[in-house]
Amino acid sequence: MRRTGFFSDERCFWHSGGNYAGMVPVGGLVQPLAAGGLPENPETKRRLRNLLDVTGLIADLVPQGAAPASRDDLERVHPPGYLDAFKAASDAGGGELGLRTPFGPGGYEIAALSAGLAKAALFAVLRGELDNAYALSRPPGHHALPDFPNGFCLINNIAVAIRAAQSGGLAKRIAVLDWDVHHGNGTEAVFYDDPDVLTISIHQEHNYPLDTGEIDKRGTGAGAGANMNIPLPPGAGHATWLEAMERLVLPAIRAHAPDAIVVASGYDAAAADPLAHMLAHAATFRAMTRQVRELADELCGGKLVAVHEGGYSEWYVPFCGHAVLEELSGSAITAPDPMEATYTTRQPNARMQAVFSDIIGDYAAFFATPA
Repeated sequence: MRRTGFFSDERCFWHSGGNYAGMVPVGGLVQPLAAGGLPENPETKRRLRNLLDVTGLIADLVPQGAAPASRDDLERVHPPGYLDAFKAASDAGGGELGLRTPFGPGGYEIAALSAGLAKAALFAVLRGELDNAYALSRPPGHHALPDFPNGFCLINNIAVAIRAAQSGGLAKRIAVLDWDVHHGNGTEAVFYDDPDVLTISIHQEHNYPLDTGEIDKRGTGAGAGANMNIPLPPGAGHATWLEAMERLVLPAIRAHAPDAIVVASGYDAAAADPLAHMLAHAATFRAMTRQVRELADELCGGKLVAVHEGGYSEWYVPFCGHAVLEELSGSAITAPDPMEATYTTRQPNARMQAVFSDIIGDYAAFFATPA
């Protein structure tokens, strides 16, 4: 068993997604949905927390809360003008900044709390108080650029946590692995010229955002070579995600030699997700967690933090998150995946798998050349 922290706060579930019907604002001929709101809603995260209680896995974790990220923490990533506008709109009852990032009253404080959970998780691991940790952050953060929130993300939780750790002298070199099915454009933007922070995003090609995530975007200036995008075609399943990890991700992290590894852990690559077209399942996330945990053991004393990002199947995300926490903690308590037999058999056929493997091979050859 490992000392695995679980950082959460009920107030994060109270973040409000505004008057949307899926991805479209309500109005004109667009009718409200019965359930209401954006696909990013509290139930995916709350049900994960509930599942941990019901299975008993929570007893094998170290549950903790956290203070909100401070204004100084936030300003290391986001400019004061953006934060002022966000706070003013939040105090006035809510609104929307950027693209598809609505929030209600107190949205600023909840977003700061979400970032605070990520920061506390990373600090606890870097200080040796925990072996590894999981932050159930909401709203998510990996799409948030410094001055432009988008894709349900208002504050870049992981970037805030990393910059705070660097400022506090707890770490210098960090590797960020983003396996959310959407490109981590915000995290990429924050660290694009920083050689100390390796950012890797495995994502569905041209899903969201439509115009980012290309393989040739490898960083700039001193950060050239410290950004890796791995765009996968729709339909990639369990074997392809693990092959991308083994052939591309793990060697890149090993070469970076980080002080800690942070995973942007979204579950929208799962076959059940309504916002993507991939064929991963709970066993995929368990296996990827094992791969990166073993690498963290090898490189940095096991210092590994997972921060919750996307995933929009209310019933299936909890099984994926539970699998990750099983692997982080080493607990014998499991939550059997009710769709495992179905998703295991509904994988790409041999011909398509060969195509996906060829793509991974082409990417490996590309990344072998200097940035």
